[in-house]
Amino acid sequence: MAGDDTETRDHWWWRPGWRPGRSFYTWHFLVDDQPELHEFVTRIRSDLDKVAVLDLIPPQWLHMTTQGVGFADEVSEEDLEAIGAAVTERVSGFGPVEVRLGSVLADAEGVHLPVRPVEVVAVVRRAVREAIGEVWGKGRVPEAAEGFHPHVSLAYANTSGASLAPIRELLDRHADVVPLTLRRVALIDLNRDEGYRWKTVLTPSLGHPGS
Repeated sequence: MAGDDTETRDHWWWRPGWRPGRSFYTWHFLVDDQPELHEFVTRIRSDLDKVAVLDLIPPQWLHMTTQGVGFADEVSEEDLEAIGAAVTERVSGFGPVEVRLGSVLADAEGVHLPVRPVEVVAVVRRAVREAIGEVWGKGRVPEAAEGFHPHVSLAYANTSGASLAPIRELLDRHADVVPLTLRRVALIDLNRDEGYRWKTVLTPSLGHPGS
């Protein structure tokens, strides 16, 4: 995802449809129960804290963006319940998903840990998309099926035009690859008035090994 970016771009612009007070239903993998990731974050924060153009993500708000549903004021309670039930049924047989995070990268809008292998996360996303399509029809499933690049962001750029070179030099000392075990996917009600904050609506289990 780092691509050919050479300068930062402010991450906090208001994307289409967003406004203060509005929230969005979306599926994320939450990582609050991942001790090895949080140990790595603790180590790297002392360096990232020195970079004025970065807003560090508090550990409790770390996440892996997966699949949107829609703005909360446009999704009925009945549809949300139906989507939640459909996702729960579809993901229950996967079993825990083992991935690796890293090495840490800086792109225009922040610092993140890419996820590998992508496919084991993408298969869960496809199941979520199929569940949304089951309720709303395939033509109403939001976001593109292609171009999925799962990652866990550690910081967002708060300024445009700053050089990425010194940030990347700083990150060179943190080449760790962090193992991650994903056992649940979460439906959340996401607000961005003060950074990304959410209320958890539902956390379907991916099931047990061999299920």
